[in-house]
Amino acid sequence: MNTYRIALVMASLTCATAAFAASPEQTIREMLQQAVPGITISQIEPAPIKGLYEVMVGADLMYVTSDGRYFFNGHIVDLKTREDLTEPRLAQARKHLIDQIGESQMIIFGPADAKHTITVFTDVECGYCRKLHSQIADYGKEGIRIRYLFFPRAGKGSPAYDEAVSVWCAGDDNARRTAMTDAKAGRPIATKTCANPVDAHMALAEQLGLRGTPAIVTEQGDLIPGYVEPKRLAAELNAKAGD
Repeated sequence: MNTYRIALVMASLTCATAAFAASPEQTIREMLQQAVPGITISQIEPAPIKGLYEVMVGADLMYVTSDGRYFFNGHIVDLKTREDLTEPRLAQARKHLIDQIGESQMIIFGPADAKHTITVFTDVECGYCRKLHSQIADYGKEGIRIRYLFFPRAGKGSPAYDEAVSVWCAGDDNARRTAMTDAKAGRPIATKTCANPVDAHMALAEQLGLRGTPAIVTEQGDLIPGYVEPKRLAAELNAKAGD
């Protein structure tokens, strides 16, 4: 949730008085809809802390009191176990939103039966994105399948955006992989346009709050920002999977 919207919720909830409702979930929903008209709430359920409820808005998670009056935006950590109770819920949201894109709208390197599948938000002109792609075969050897989504940081209409569109519009899956590899290596590719998912990829990156590339999302929805070399990434993925 962006800073403006958080500020708006805080100001509105502070001044509001909770109306009677049949359940805390209904009360919270009504209070938030009054505070932020048009807000899209995907889920409301009890939080691990008594008296608080988790409210999921896209990939954003907030905590709201059962009377709908107070909320806070942040992570809950169990100081006894040192466990972050918020991150698993955020990971679920990331995974769900990425799954909605679908693999038909991604450029994929590696076999379907690879041990691990990661999703990488990439910018064709990003130096560390190029470094990651230059090692694509090494990731494959470590059992890592890579699904690319485009996130040109300079925005729509920039050279990086136009190049992302050209990569997607290069042809079939093999042609797209070849165009991606050429573009990442700094080799010229044919300028093309067609119906493409680049805007949808960028919108998802913004929804997830990504600020840089490459941004790696694991199969469980965990976010790993930045470049990670193949062997270390494989070790992290194995650890997350409990291997």
